[in-house]
Amino acid sequence: MIEVRPGGRRRIDRVLDPEYVRGLDELTLNTLRARRDEAAQEETDLSYLRRVLHARIDIVRAEQQRRSSGGLSGSVVDQLASILADNALGPAALGRLQQLEPSRAGDYRRQAEALAGDSGLTDVTELTDEKLAGTLADYIRAEESVSARRREVQVVVDAINGEIAGRYAEGLASVDELLASERGKREDAS
Repeated sequence: MIEVRPGGRRRIDRVLDPEYVRGLDELTLNTLRARRDEAAQEETDLSYLRRVLHARIDIVRAEQQRRSSGGLSGSVVDQLASILADNALGPAALGRLQQLEPSRAGDYRRQAEALAGDSGLTDVTELTDEKLAGTLADYIRAEESVSARRREVQVVVDAINGEIAGRYAEGLASVDELLASERGKREDAS
């Protein structure tokens, strides 16, 4: 489950703190962009974790299906490419375009794997039906939690983007200033 700790130091704690979006109209454009970028990175990381959980859910469901068919559909390992391809074409592809790379992929992968306890997904065939069902339930609860937090972060990103867009619409910001700022960042990085 994804907890948010009021006053916490993690990025999700900052982004989902109500103060993060309070008084957006008083912030500088650079501060708004920095907050938007931070929130967008959190959304990307949550999206990654969500995709990892979807893959795990699909693998467990495939093993349950294999068992219910009397093992006639072959091993889950043999079906892995198909299982993961189906996930890539299904619900995970229906989100917002992510232009950032996950920044904490390893941490999230370990978190998803920890949900199954001592039994890794490499041995789903060794799990009892009860343990498999419990693992699936754990993954589903975690995915629901991650999805809820992701939606909350999307509201933050949308609020900040709305403020930025409003400034452009009102003439309080210009594309020329943005381009000059970006050129300056590139020159500083050189």
